[in-house]
Amino acid sequence: MHYNENFSKLNHTTSPFEKGEYEQCVFEQCDFAEADLSKCVFVDCTFTECNLSSANINQTAFREVAFKDCKMLGLHFENCNEFLLAVNFENCTLDLSIFFGRKMKNTPFINCSLKEVDFSDVDLSGAKFDQCDLHRTVFENSNLERTDFSTSYNFIINPDVNNIKKAVFSLNGLPGLLMKYELVVS
Repeated sequence: MHYNENFSKLNHTTSPFEKGEYEQCVFEQCDFAEADLSKCVFVDCTFTECNLSSANINQTAFREVAFKDCKMLGLHFENCNEFLLAVNFENCTLDLSIFFGRKMKNTPFINCSLKEVDFSDVDLSGAKFDQCDLHRTVFENSNLERTDFSTSYNFIINPDVNNIKKAVFSLNGLPGLLMKYELVVS
């Protein structure tokens, strides 16, 4: 077990990552692109300026984990350990990632690129998408109750196949809710 350790500028694209449990650890400028992080446990950890693109996170546990300024392309969060899953994202690129079926209640996504992300069957109730680009992101059978989209853009959300009760949108976001009706809003 690793407790309260700092890891900086590690490159795990060429050397394997040590499996285990990491609690209150900080990872800075580490390269985990395509690394095998499966079955690792991260508790109260912070990843800053790390590249986790296409990493294997099968059965990986993220419990109270913060990601800041990270590149996280194509991650399969639907395969991670869902027990006590709690993450937050700030200034991250999560394009092409999949969250299918996860419980992501109250998750903050702050200033993130979420292009072509799959949020199908995800519970995002109370989540906040602050200044996020949601171009071609999929919301289907998603719980978006009380979710805040007021400052996000490029989204298309079908109210008929999602729970959007008390979700927050700006006037600029209304076309993304009305797209399916092919209305002209001017």
